[in-house]
Amino acid sequence: MNRVYNFSAGPACLHEEVITGAKDSIQNFQENGIGLLEMSHRSRPVVELFHETTDNLKTLLNIPDNYHVLWLQGGASTQFSMVPMNLLPDHGSADYVDTGSWAAKAITECERVGRVNIIGSSRESVYNYIPKEISRNQEATYLHITTNNTIFGTQYKKYPLTDNNTFLVADMSSDILSGPLDVSKFGLIYAGAQKNMGPAGVTLVIIRSDLARLNYRNIPTMMRYSTHVSKDSMFNTPPVFAVCVVNETLKWLRSIGGLTKMRKINHNKAMMLYDEIDRNTMFQSPVNEEDRSIMNVPFVFCDNKISDDEFLKFCDVKGLKTLKGHRSVGGFRASIYNAMPESGVGALIAAMQEFENQYS
Repeated sequence: MNRVYNFSAGPACLHEEVITGAKDSIQNFQENGIGLLEMSHRSRPVVELFHETTDNLKTLLNIPDNYHVLWLQGGASTQFSMVPMNLLPDHGSADYVDTGSWAAKAITECERVGRVNIIGSSRESVYNYIPKEISRNQEATYLHITTNNTIFGTQYKKYPLTDNNTFLVADMSSDILSGPLDVSKFGLIYAGAQKNMGPAGVTLVIIRSDLARLNYRNIPTMMRYSTHVSKDSMFNTPPVFAVCVVNETLKWLRSIGGLTKMRKINHNKAMMLYDEIDRNTMFQSPVNEEDRSIMNVPFVFCDNKISDDEFLKFCDVKGLKTLKGHRSVGGFRASIYNAMPESGVGALIAAMQEFENQYS
């Protein structure tokens, strides 16, 4: 079987070491004679797994002691609601920067709880850049950003600053663990795992201790951060296997030298691909150059004389899968998360060059 490279935006590719570790856990978890899928979440091995996963994450991200790590369910979409329900006072407001579809959905959910100030938006240009000129509202409780925009291929290179009266909230679903991060600059970080950290089914929340204790309104028990903090993410049956795969990913990242090394690898992969897009006479990037994502790389034909399906079929037979761009952008999108090897990017570049030679 020829090598297949999965460029899906999520659920996305996993490293081979991670898949091997996950497979072993299903058959016989930590030599207990029972597979992980059969184990109670109250059993000692599973409780220890959650502690180990949290410790590995804290080590990789150098998370300060005054933050809690939670492993939840419901995806980032649930966090769109949980954030304002827990962190926004009655009659309060929050600042949001609208940089894509997921940011827009977060805005919609916050509007159900309180007032939203959209202080920056790139909607008018089909979200092809990150707004830099933003003016904070003095009464806003927090500023919410989406650090990497999976559909449109933009990414924050420098995060907005906040003062002592407010804090930064970030959806990092598609670039968490792609490089080092100063967690202390954020009040809360959330991320669905299925893009860069593990499989679908678990959502990471990193929340500052004082924010986890807030109690502004009467909301369902499951929607309170304090509920999950008090039970170490085991108030209800957690996504045990998904957390196990995340832990395998964290162990792999530590084994290669941590997030500084991962950032260098990701940067090199992205520059290889962007250089080819800029060189190739058939393709172009729709994204403002200084805001280009190193995780999700959209590109389109320079003209419409050739159908997108021609290139997609051309790539598919070469084992280059799920390269179709989102319907709102069109063209193509290569998601080159941590687990995408350099050889996968190289194979895509070779296909682009061969296609150019045949069709230009």
